[in-house]
Amino acid sequence: MISSHPLPRRPLIVGDGVAALRLRQAARELGITTYSAEGEPEGLVARARELGCDALHPGETPPSYQWRMATACREAGLRFLGQSKTLLAAMTDEGTMRRLMQEAGLPLAPVEATGPQVRVSLLADGAGRVVHLAPRQTLPDGSSLAPLAWLTPERSAYLGRLAGQGVAALGATGLVEARFRVVDNAVGFDALAPGPNGEEALDESLFGLDPLLTQWRLWSGERLGERQSGLRARGHARLWRLTLPEGARLDGGPGVRLDSAGPGHASRLVVWGRRPGDLHGRTRRALSALLGEDEARKRLADD
Repeated sequence: MISSHPLPRRPLIVGDGVAALRLRQAARELGITTYSAEGEPEGLVARARELGCDALHPGETPPSYQWRMATACREAGLRFLGQSKTLLAAMTDEGTMRRLMQEAGLPLAPVEATGPQVRVSLLADGAGRVVHLAPRQTLPDGSSLAPLAWLTPERSAYLGRLAGQGVAALGATGLVEARFRVVDNAVGFDALAPGPNGEEALDESLFGLDPLLTQWRLWSGERLGERQSGLRARGHARLWRLTLPEGARLDGGPGVRLDSAGPGHASRLVVWGRRPGDLHGRTRRALSALLGEDEARKRLADD
């Protein structure tokens, strides 16, 4: 569990491009001055000290990296904005995490199961309250979609309850992602990962809730203001990671958002529609504007 502290004033965020951009934007809304850099944990801790930072945010990095970062921060006496070392260590060990989730009452997916993977983001506060957001899936073309038409609302709610049950038992705080496998119509726990994951804009489009902004607040000891009964996914959303050609531009329009950190960085396009047909039409228009008609047709050929 992350201890309650005031919000950091000058954190260093690990990463660059859109990943760091979105975290900086959320922090700016709360009046937080941020810096960003990339590198190995020990070097980043030293860089944070040089900049006069009072905390270090691991960004969109895997649990093994975050464990090293948490260790380096503890040794240097620098605040680490992430899960506890104990929980991060469990996240890096499949056997340990499966055992912990089984003890929390979750069904497990068969080892090396190959069924569809469904991922659920959750927000947890220091008082043990947890809410889950929309189940989503990465499609064969690399884009991510939420919610999932092949999951009934009852099945989606069941997945969310399972994920919340496990996260609460582990004492996580902030943003985490639970992953499940669907095998022969049965759902089993697969893995747990720290957030953010780069797909928070999907939930922001569906719920009007920015998980990144909420996570900053949870780290200051605030309790979740949202209740599960009040979180209803509205419409359908899809996220694309794109390498844009030089000069590409998007004129905007309803339900379309492009996060870009400039030339040399991958961009993220998020499209929302009230109905699947609205989503498809807006996606095609946005992809055509950014990549051209032929490329848009190719990417949407299997929809």
